[in-house]
Amino acid sequence: MNASGSAFAPVVVTRAEASDGPLSSQLRTLGLEVLLWPAVSVAPASGHSLERALSRIAEFDWIVFASRNAVTAVIRWLPRLPDRVRVAAIGRATAQVLKSRGFRVDLMPNEAHAAALVDAFAAQGCAGARILYPASSRALPTITQGLTQLGAEVRQVEAYRTEAAPLDANDCRAWIDRAVIGAVTFASPSAVIELERALGTSHFARLLSQAKVIAMGPTTARALAARGKTAVLAESATLSGLANTTLRLLQERT
Repeated sequence: MNASGSAFAPVVVTRAEASDGPLSSQLRTLGLEVLLWPAVSVAPASGHSLERALSRIAEFDWIVFASRNAVTAVIRWLPRLPDRVRVAAIGRATAQVLKSRGFRVDLMPNEAHAAALVDAFAAQGCAGARILYPASSRALPTITQGLTQLGAEVRQVEAYRTEAAPLDANDCRAWIDRAVIGAVTFASPSAVIELERALGTSHFARLLSQAKVIAMGPTTARALAARGKTAVLAESATLSGLANTTLRLLQERT
């Protein structure tokens, strides 16, 4: 039993959220102690590209959402879509946010990652379609390149910025030096990159060697693999899947 009353070693949450955020709350509900180390933050997009694109939304056949942050950014300017514009979403969480705001979801791949979305479009065909993709400032080229190769005309616009978050790196390093962390969770490649930058390569490598490492999707797992760590993939690419997998791994460890 640790100081917080949990039977398990603490879990690091690296995604951008407050102490009562969805992943932290789910982990606590499962009886786990949470160390909140938000390595990234989400900020409004720079410039007005998103506004301009949305003002011409009727010219598009599809709009693609890869995250809940993109949904939030779009809804700020466009609370409704024209009936003719179809919606594609990556992941159940993104789809649920869309549906809760009255948007239908016409296409959602079975797996929650960009390559699966491209495959889903390939299966039904999208040659000649005009597709709007409101994306993170750090979005990988998978969606835009993949859909373009299928013959679609893709307009990718910055919907929000993913930035490094201020982190008390000395406190984080002190936890690592104590070697008491049970698991660390990553929900995006940006969190991997920024946590390594904040901690320094040596402490980041020690953290990954000491703790169970769980990635929410294959893109995040690849970012960790590039740093020499094979992460465990969450049972589903959702925050619930990330939390449940973390609990299972800690239970196996005891």
